[in-house]
Amino acid sequence: MNKNKKFLLLTVLAVFSLVLAACGFGGDKSDNSSSSDGKKDSGSKAKELNLAITSEPPSLHPGLAEDTTSSAILINIFEGLTVSDADGKPTPGMAEKWDISDDKKTYTFHLRDAKWSNGDTVVAGDFEYAWKWALNPENLSSYASIFYPIKGAQAYNEGKGAADAVGIKAEDDKTLVVTLENPTPYFLELTGFKTYLPVNQKVTEANKQWYADAGKDYVTNGPYKLSDWKHSDSIVLTKNEDYWDASNVDVNTVNIAMIDKETTVATNFKSGSLDYIGAPFQTVDLNAIDEFKKDGSLRIKDQASIYWYKFNTKDKIMSNANIRKALTLAIDRQKLIDNVTKGEQKPATGMIPVAVPKFEEDRGYIKDNDVEGAKAALEAGMKELGIKDPKDITVNISFNTSEAHAAIAQYIQEEWSKKLGISSKLDNSEWQVYLEKIKTGDYQVGRMGWVADYLDAYTFLEPFNTAKNGNNQTGWENAQYKGFLDKAAAEVDEAKRLDDLKQAEAVIMKELPVAPIYYYTNLSVVKDGITNLDPNPTGDIHLKYVKIK
Repeated sequence: MNKNKKFLLLTVLAVFSLVLAACGFGGDKSDNSSSSDGKKDSGSKAKELNLAITSEPPSLHPGLAEDTTSSAILINIFEGLTVSDADGKPTPGMAEKWDISDDKKTYTFHLRDAKWSNGDTVVAGDFEYAWKWALNPENLSSYASIFYPIKGAQAYNEGKGAADAVGIKAEDDKTLVVTLENPTPYFLELTGFKTYLPVNQKVTEANKQWYADAGKDYVTNGPYKLSDWKHSDSIVLTKNEDYWDASNVDVNTVNIAMIDKETTVATNFKSGSLDYIGAPFQTVDLNAIDEFKKDGSLRIKDQASIYWYKFNTKDKIMSNANIRKALTLAIDRQKLIDNVTKGEQKPATGMIPVAVPKFEEDRGYIKDNDVEGAKAALEAGMKELGIKDPKDITVNISFNTSEAHAAIAQYIQEEWSKKLGISSKLDNSEWQVYLEKIKTGDYQVGRMGWVADYLDAYTFLEPFNTAKNGNNQTGWENAQYKGFLDKAAAEVDEAKRLDDLKQAEAVIMKELPVAPIYYYTNLSVVKDGITNLDPNPTGDIHLKYVKIK
């Protein structure tokens, strides 16, 4: 799709009107009056926030969610033991305090008095149940490996150990004791992550499909409740008055529309029907960036995340490391940033973003726009595969439906054609369909991004420790790479651990099962009068902190 495509005025108005009506942000309501701008008028004291996400959340089950769209909702309707602050640091959540043993391998969490949205008491057993549910190999949680720092977790998840041997134990209703395999410096950050969120054991055991719809069985413990969920259309969150910190939650209602076109989102923001565009909810339209820059409303902030293309190494062509290297080196990343994404992103020449502490410098694994290196790698790869002419290679580039992803794919398609003589086909799918294609290996080259689950380099390397890792999806694994990661996980000396991580990064950057494209920045615009609507370094927004004047 041409990134400079313009809509006729009548088309824009027509689409805009339809979106407003479909999302429930305009039109007549039988049970509510409407203001002149189409929003519900719920009185001067009620405060509403209007947001948009790109698509239907693939799963609103903490143990099954694997994407940022689902996570953006989950972390605001559930609450873990900790909650990250504006700097990404853990603060007390369901746990009002905790003790850490001298050897830093045992964490004892003391839960505060808190209620589920159905009135049940939140107990330590709800955490033990939720975490072990995600580890149970029968439940196929893609994020099960994020529990591997816990003693016995990996063995249980791989079918080599018992649930009772996992170091997660509710000693009583208010006390959760967690025992780790090794000291893990980022463990407290993990306890606020989506997969570490609790679920109400009693409710979920009674209804195995409790998470499929909003209703009496969708029971939460966070600052908001899932009040309405019109699939593929809209979500409404309402303030949970039983939340322990409800007195500090300012926004009463959060209306979330599902809009896949960035152009429509930008139009809605400029008309006043949306209050914010930016991570983790939606993307600022590429064609609107210059306008937002000019009027001073565009906010640009470094983010610990990366945009990359994954290679399916089970594919005949992509199984060749030299072909992968050629495709990776041929991309002029700076030109892509200057002319397409326009968000002051940084060319990615490694796996770990420069926003991650101790990885701010360029490690020099590859050069951006290394055309000669790309041609040499292509020649070597073609010889290894018995291919005589680059015209005999056709690459299929897959991406989820998005004007931005389409523009980037078109740019890279042209780069590979112009510099390597390789033709490409573009293949886009709706988000849920696309995720399934990537998970099942039904792709050749696929667009993905990775946002730090916690502010540590390990989060960017761990998904590739084995081919079986639910977040790997490339089929690649390497014993030397895994060895460095295993050493880093057990290392207590910070300098030695850092060296292990950098050596692991060097291995994967030599074999390139993924092509790093750029390190994200978060581009956002927000309506005047709204504060604290800003993602932290890991890209999360906790709506409990948002204030509306």
